[in-house]
Amino acid sequence: MANTEKDVEGTTEEAARTAAPRRESPANNIFIGKKPVMVYALSAQMQLATYEEIILRARGRSISRAVDVAEVLVNRLGNSTYEIKNIKAGTELVGEADQRRNVSTIEITVKRK
Repeated sequence: MANTEKDVEGTTEEAARTAAPRRESPANNIFIGKKPVMVYALSAQMQLATYEEIILRARGRSISRAVDVAEVLVNRLGNSTYEIKNIKAGTELVGEADQRRNVSTIEITVKRK
């Protein structure tokens, strides 16, 4: 069964209409997940070549990895070029109906000196 271009577009449009609204993320945000620390650190370094500051964002178990990324960026890759400007910690409510739970979040702002 081959999908035609029209079928694919229709499916995408319908999914976009029925999906929950998605927050737009600025280009200087880096969302930390399960990849190795150095992947995120190098990505952050490339973003800092373009932007004055970046924001490392993580939730749950990825928080420790976000802290590691910030430390590697500032202490190893930065050579006194970058510094941690701000750290915000918070909680988000995730899940649906009966499955709602609190998940810890962190935002680490790193800027060029």
